[in-house]
Amino acid sequence: MFVQQLEPVADSLGLSALVATLPLLTVLVLLGAVRMKAHRAGLIGLAVAVLVAWLGYGMPLGQTASSAAQGVLFGLFPILWIVVNALWVHRMTVRTRHFDILRRSFGRLSDDPRVQALVVAFCFGALLEALAGFGAPVAICAVMLVALGFDPVRAAVVALVANTAPVAFGAMGTPVVTLAQVTGLPLDTVATVVGRQTPLLALVVPLLLVWLVDGRRGLRETWVPALACGFAFAAAQFAASNYVSAQLADIGAALVGAGALVAVPHARRPAAEPVRATVLTGVRSEDLDHDDPRPEVLRAYAPYALIVAVFSLAQIPAVKDLLARATRTFDWPFLDVADPSGHPVGGNVFSLPLVSTGGTLVLLAGAATAAVIGVHARVAAREWAATVHELRFAILTVTSVLALAYVMNLSGQAATIGHYVAAAGAGLAFLSPVLGWFGVAVTGSDTSANALFGALQVTAAKEAGLSPELLAAANSSGGVLGKMISPQNLTIACAAVGLAGREGDLLRKVLPWSLGLLLVMCLVVVGQSTAVLGWTLP
Repeated sequence: MFVQQLEPVADSLGLSALVATLPLLTVLVLLGAVRMKAHRAGLIGLAVAVLVAWLGYGMPLGQTASSAAQGVLFGLFPILWIVVNALWVHRMTVRTRHFDILRRSFGRLSDDPRVQALVVAFCFGALLEALAGFGAPVAICAVMLVALGFDPVRAAVVALVANTAPVAFGAMGTPVVTLAQVTGLPLDTVATVVGRQTPLLALVVPLLLVWLVDGRRGLRETWVPALACGFAFAAAQFAASNYVSAQLADIGAALVGAGALVAVPHARRPAAEPVRATVLTGVRSEDLDHDDPRPEVLRAYAPYALIVAVFSLAQIPAVKDLLARATRTFDWPFLDVADPSGHPVGGNVFSLPLVSTGGTLVLLAGAATAAVIGVHARVAAREWAATVHELRFAILTVTSVLALAYVMNLSGQAATIGHYVAAAGAGLAFLSPVLGWFGVAVTGSDTSANALFGALQVTAAKEAGLSPELLAAANSSGGVLGKMISPQNLTIACAAVGLAGREGDLLRKVLPWSLGLLLVMCLVVVGQSTAVLGWTLP
């Protein structure tokens, strides 16, 4: 048995914490300063984590390798299993041009560009985030806005800022699933707390979007549909994450938010010509005037309806229990780790939810989608393989980062850092979202930031006498605000709208909003750590 040590370096917590941060510093410096590709930085960071665990913490090399292997498996299944199958569904709709039909359908909902920004960037972007995440919503929504006539810079900024509120529950809840796994906290508990933080962003972001599109005039003339959309989205996200399923939180929120927006009469009124002339300074796509047959429009919406139906069916208690029977739980080979007090850690045992996991449910919905939109089984299989190829570097990045996180957690490195950071005391509640924000700003992924810092937040919270669930959730909720300034997302946005090389221009436009919303989230978490807002927690 390997027993974790908190002060393995010269019996000093400070020096041990300094050594334990080397893997994280390596990744952050390689990504932020050297601008190395994320998958290479992740692999180098993993190598550093293994060396620190072996040489600094005395973890046997075999157990260190086993820890990394467990992280790789968790990265592949269920995390990337969800992402691959979700993007596969999207690729099939693009291949059959049902995605173009969906885009035209959105364009006909309203000719007011401020409302179009809410429909496309906020509501549909949230749906894409729910299904895929990892940059897809920014790229797709920015392209759709440009096709609607938006200036490329404005389209990119709107898409980036909109991609905030849904991120914590994106890719079928992948960030919160990862957070629960690396912290050992129950998924339902983590999702519940996150679901009482990010909905507050949903109230603000739609108002911010109409301001970005049309300034003070936009806010004055369209605050009613923006507020209705934000309130409905927030209420649905809260309800789903607290009482239904973390995997359905963003899907339900996106659909309810869009429904509320369309239901507001003000949103359906034609926009004044001066508004359109001021806002729509780009080139409008000519195919928006093409009329689509109603059956084809229904087929375009079918993939999302099928996913909602499959996940809803999976939440029925009898079905849920049946699917759970396929879960396999076993002792992880070549791993026998105890915490500093001598108790076995949870990582010694691994659970494999073969059928009940979100990725398998999306795969089933994807098979039904292929039948509905007319994709032959052979073509669908080729699209699935092409999706894996498209995501090959993302797969390498996610698996290496999760392997790094598992090595740090199981060797005791995260615990050492957590005990050292706990010296911040009550101030830790304010700094907790900042850590998540920084992690996402550098890695471009809330999932990766949760894997890197989740266990650290929990350890620090316990030492500081704060709620572990609160600080773990704050890592994810603060992290969503770093998404809009991450180099990866900025590059994706620029490439999507033809602004390659202008990432700095976009950064200057979105950074103030990222910092402003981060301050709000920090104050919310501080309030929740005291009696002021403590009543909002479960």
